[in-house]
Amino acid sequence: VRGDVRVMDIMVPLFTKADVVIPLAALVGAPICDRDPVTATSVNLNAIVELLRHASKDQAVLIPITNSGYGVGEPGKYCTEESPLRPVSRYGRDKVELERIIMDRGNAISFRLATVFGMSPRMRIDLLVNDFTYRAFTDGCIVLFESHMKRNYIHVRDVARAFIHGLREFDGLRDSVYNVGLSDANLSKLELCERIRRQILNLTILDAPTGSDPDKRDYIVSNAKIEATGYQPAYSLDDGISELIKGYTMIRNTRYGNV
Repeated sequence: VRGDVRVMDIMVPLFTKADVVIPLAALVGAPICDRDPVTATSVNLNAIVELLRHASKDQAVLIPITNSGYGVGEPGKYCTEESPLRPVSRYGRDKVELERIIMDRGNAISFRLATVFGMSPRMRIDLLVNDFTYRAFTDGCIVLFESHMKRNYIHVRDVARAFIHGLREFDGLRDSVYNVGLSDANLSKLELCERIRRQILNLTILDAPTGSDPDKRDYIVSNAKIEATGYQPAYSLDDGISELIKGYTMIRNTRYGNV
């Protein structure tokens, strides 16, 4: 079915037939949400809240949120699922509010996803690892602003595996929030570039002494909670970079993004 997730006449008949609901329709990322804030909030928050009004308590919900909600963390301190949420963008604020509403409803799991990377059928070159690898591959140079800022990362296929894990282990995981990321990939932007340079040896990295990045997220994340349930990522950051380099021999066009 092709349609607008905000049109309840389309969504409700489909929704009521489902045992499990995974709301994936979204405008993802701060830039696209800032470009059209009304549409962003209507899709990312209001449409899903309205849809849940038609849900029965027996319907399970697995929701992808974002660990962008942590915003700016405390230096050297890992953000856990109990850490305060300080979103710095409309996208992050809408996702934090959606998570609150869904978890209050119950019979749900929320996955706070790290910054996603890797090749996919609906490719996004504008995500940080994908973007930096693309620039390294095509230009041989990456210019960094505020290179000390840190993030956590996860391969797109490991995101899919997290949802499969949630479906299989729903009774044990329900009514809780889980960070989903690579525990060995809490890296600054400069550290990320150094990892890319291991595979693109002639890469030039310019750490700009002036200027700022409009994206102010800066945090490190603990993924111990979901790992304790038996979930482990299968794809490393280096795996993803290698995969992207191969993929970019075929994709030479920036239309594969959300902005």
